[in-house]
Amino acid sequence: MPSESHRTAVEAQTPVAIPVVPREQGDILHLAAWLIVAAIIIAGLYLGQGVLIPLAIAFLISFALSPLVGWFTRLGLSRILSVIVVMLFVGTFFGALGLLVGSQVRTLSAQLPTYQSTIRTKIDDLGQQMRGPGVFDGALETVDTVQKEVAHAVQGDEPVAPTQKVEVVNPPASPFETAITWLAPALEPVATAGIVLVFVFLALLDRSDLRDRLIRLLGGNLHRTTDAMEEAGTRISKYLLMQLLVNVLYAIPMALGLWVIGVPGWILWGTLAAIMRFIPYVGPMLSAIFPISLAFAVDPGWSMVLWTVALIVILEAVSGNVIEPMLYGTSTGLSALSLIAAATFWTALWGPVGLVLSTPLTVCLLVVGRNLPQLQFLDILLGSTPVLDVPTRIYQRLIADDPDEAIDIIDDAIGDGEVAEFYNDHGIAVLRQARDDYLNNARAEHRLRVVNGLDDILEDLREEYPPAFPADTPPVVACVGGKWEIDDAAAEMLAHALQLKGIAAVPRPAGVANARYVDKLALDGVDIVCLSYFSRDPERAVRAICRRLRHRWPGIRIVLTLWDAEPALLKTEKVQSLGADEVATSISEAVGRVRRMITPEAITEEQTAPAPENDAERVEALLATEVLDGSAREDLDALAKRAADVFHVKFAVISAIDADREFIIGQSMDLPGDLTRDGTDMITMPRDEAICDHVVSSGETLVVNDTERDPRFVDHPAIQLWSTRFYAGAPLRTADGMVLGALCLLDTEPRKLNEEELELLDTMAADVVSVITGEDVVDPEPKKQESSATVGQNLPD
Repeated sequence: MPSESHRTAVEAQTPVAIPVVPREQGDILHLAAWLIVAAIIIAGLYLGQGVLIPLAIAFLISFALSPLVGWFTRLGLSRILSVIVVMLFVGTFFGALGLLVGSQVRTLSAQLPTYQSTIRTKIDDLGQQMRGPGVFDGALETVDTVQKEVAHAVQGDEPVAPTQKVEVVNPPASPFETAITWLAPALEPVATAGIVLVFVFLALLDRSDLRDRLIRLLGGNLHRTTDAMEEAGTRISKYLLMQLLVNVLYAIPMALGLWVIGVPGWILWGTLAAIMRFIPYVGPMLSAIFPISLAFAVDPGWSMVLWTVALIVILEAVSGNVIEPMLYGTSTGLSALSLIAAATFWTALWGPVGLVLSTPLTVCLLVVGRNLPQLQFLDILLGSTPVLDVPTRIYQRLIADDPDEAIDIIDDAIGDGEVAEFYNDHGIAVLRQARDDYLNNARAEHRLRVVNGLDDILEDLREEYPPAFPADTPPVVACVGGKWEIDDAAAEMLAHALQLKGIAAVPRPAGVANARYVDKLALDGVDIVCLSYFSRDPERAVRAICRRLRHRWPGIRIVLTLWDAEPALLKTEKVQSLGADEVATSISEAVGRVRRMITPEAITEEQTAPAPENDAERVEALLATEVLDGSAREDLDALAKRAADVFHVKFAVISAIDADREFIIGQSMDLPGDLTRDGTDMITMPRDEAICDHVVSSGETLVVNDTERDPRFVDHPAIQLWSTRFYAGAPLRTADGMVLGALCLLDTEPRKLNEEELELLDTMAADVVSVITGEDVVDPEPKKQESSATVGQNLPD
């Protein structure tokens, strides 16, 4: 019989079966946990509103006053003195405003009894107009008679004893209880205001300490937490400032208009309008009731009422359609639906104060959702930015068998642009998603819907954007699908893009590119064939078809359009070993390479950008800065090195262009190669070989993720000399709009820049302009986020 120790050892070595929770059950438990947490938070917000409401109001006011405190601090005042000055200024302003409004209220109270006869006369007139036989008077009399008959039948002729009323008389309240009853409601808002005042003072005074504690509380990624706090503070501060400005710009014309109309108390009603408009949705309606009612009471006729209503309607239209879009500019990222839902939620939770605080609090939730991955669902629920990009939205409409709506999305995406740009930026991405889902997720029905929808879309685009040459023009280029329908659709997009560039191109259906069908391609007279493949490894198929094409048409030239091939297949040596002449990975690159093959002189045309219309004034402004004499070289080299370090690129240069030359006026390192230098030891190049001429020509930031894929840079002398694969240039724009040159980032490997990095590059370019001109240049406006046209609301970014 085994001993106890032996049994224990055996049990210790025996694996224990751990129950595995199914994934679906785990998701349910995870959702249940989140719902419990949400319920606890909502309950805490409701039960703790006595403390949380003053805190929320205080922090909201501190967000609005913080920029003013920072301004006084930068002037040299201490932090505590700046806070005291700001609070005294704000208190004095509101005190003076209260005295003015109080005097208006007293004057208006004294005048109100004189309007009683006017009100009574108008009410009597309205009553007389409402009298007379109505449409339903007969029916109402019939119903009343029936009710009396039924009551008489139920009660009969027996007399009913009258009901005796019992009156309960409460003992008289003591003077102390009476004082408490009257003072408690009055002291509650006073106490709340005092708490808010103390919180505002402490929040402004200990702003840095509060920020540090909040960062420590949130933990996690320090960069992400800092960005979230800065974004929330900036958005709320701008929102409050812009709302205050909008309300003032509404209140001043309203007060002056009421004064001209003759409505008493016009200063009071203008001030009330400015204050009440801080309350979303209902505030403007409430502020309009009082002047309209007073106009009704003052004027014996109706002209004053009509003029007052017309004034308010016009001001609302101008404010909502002109002033607010102009001042707010971009969106907070909140959708209209989320704003209404948030207003309802916070009003139900905290009452009228919650309605006032609903937008700032929801902005905070949105920012948290954008910066914390665990709460990203808040960004999805509250944000106005489409959660699906354009290609995904189009692809989803195709799956849903709704090509008409997909065409509407495409029309919005094209806008004032070109169809070729849409094909390059979105069209190929749609086909790539269809390719990825073809074997994994899509059913046969879905595949049929996608193919049919693509046919409808391409047919519609061809009809809406026809080529500029006659339909019977002999084709020069044939775009052939390599294997299946997705390759065929890509070939049709490329053919249409070539047609819009004036090149006679025709598509050929997919499948016929197999070896046995080569003779059916009908390529007689065609100079270039573009083979379209979405396969990641099309090497064997490409080699076979190229061999047969050249055997059947020896003089034909072949361009491979490999939308998803591995980088090794894109090398020039590899392409030539497959039997092709050129390779492209995008619509724009394919169009550029075909143009170069048909007209070799297009190389110089593509690399040389046209001079801007104000080129003479631009050159004059550049020469006036005297930067070309090398006086600011040290500072500009430092800025170039900083840009290279910040963006982690191989090197950065600062370029300026005069009438016929480009000057490298700043560089982060010694550039390789034998380059021409002038007397100031600056590198110079002819303008037709300038690396930033395209930026100067367009005045816009230019990013080339891979210079080998862009015809403008693939054979550029400086790009080749410096072995550059990545280029990004931001214009050096002066305060009067003259583009002097560009701040350029260059790297030896392909890469991309996100929206935040592009904004930072523009900001650093503005710093360069400040050094060149010696004047402060306003930072460029941040790029607008794409927002939903149906649910977006204009609020500050």
